[in-house]
Amino acid sequence: MIAPASRHGAGHASCHHGEILQGVFLDAAGRRCAGLVTLPMTGPAGRAEFTRHPGTPPEQLTVLPGDRTKAARAAALAVEECAARRREPPCGGKLRIAGDIPVGLGMGSSTSDVIAAVRAVADSYGVRLAPGTVARLAVRAEQACDPLMLDARPVLFAQREGRVLEVLGPRLPPLVVVGCALGGGAPVDTLALPDPAYDEGDVRAFERLRTLLRRAVATGDAALLGQVATASARRGQQLLRHAEFDTVADIGRRLGALGVQIAHSGAVAGLLLDPAAPGLDRRIRGCVRALKGNGIAVTRVFPTFPPIPAFPTTKEFPSGPAHRRGHRPARPDTPRRPARLPAL
Repeated sequence: MIAPASRHGAGHASCHHGEILQGVFLDAAGRRCAGLVTLPMTGPAGRAEFTRHPGTPPEQLTVLPGDRTKAARAAALAVEECAARRREPPCGGKLRIAGDIPVGLGMGSSTSDVIAAVRAVADSYGVRLAPGTVARLAVRAEQACDPLMLDARPVLFAQREGRVLEVLGPRLPPLVVVGCALGGGAPVDTLALPDPAYDEGDVRAFERLRTLLRRAVATGDAALLGQVATASARRGQQLLRHAEFDTVADIGRRLGALGVQIAHSGAVAGLLLDPAAPGLDRRIRGCVRALKGNGIAVTRVFPTFPPIPAFPTTKEFPSGPAHRRGHRPARPDTPRRPARLPAL
């Protein structure tokens, strides 16, 4: 008997630039749960290709590179899900992961790999998985995930449960972000960070920030969003303790930034600028010069809205790797990819 032909599928997933808000919030039932609002960014992405081999046992699933264990777990879960929908026995296959998202900076590199893998498997089966299903599989594969499987609307997302707590509105207020990498861009071991101990006062504070962010999105108030991001970033410093954070915040104040945001589980940070304010180009270049003058690597300058023709373009910055030779990877299953950080 001739074995059925293999089927090939491809998947893609974007990244983000850390968080605008992260903490602990109340869901609709009044139960506490961890949640976050990410800052979307286009450009770097994760990509996956999956070739399934019908008739082979499901444990015969290989992944390249071999250290992408989270993506491999996600692919196995997706095979189980998709095969059941097609009423077929699960099978093995070959997964190949590629992408250019820097690792360990808190830009969602592992979630991007996982989502791309799930989408590639689904594509190989001719199955379309809903975002909620992709989120459920992603959480099972890596314990927590970013909301990269959703559309561009700002949401408060329960990362450990893979569900949306609140859709905050249709879109964020327009911003221009001057991105940088703290700590020299060294990877951060997310799972090694201690779980913060939040009390009732913390919950009330995060709920106030949630209310303010909801208002900022509803009214298009970029300045209010900057205040929320800065307050959240300062709370995050109680755990991360980036030595350069106060310097970045001071540069923002001196040069008229609306605020500063960070990755609450990484090293990426950004100064938030109002694109409608006069002298935008001068402000951008002033922020870049000040950051570099303080030894802080500038990574990327980007808008959170479609760029207008007069907006400065971005280009690759070959002297700014996410991590250098000799740095330890974030974990044994952290992807090791030669990433370069784009800059203005």
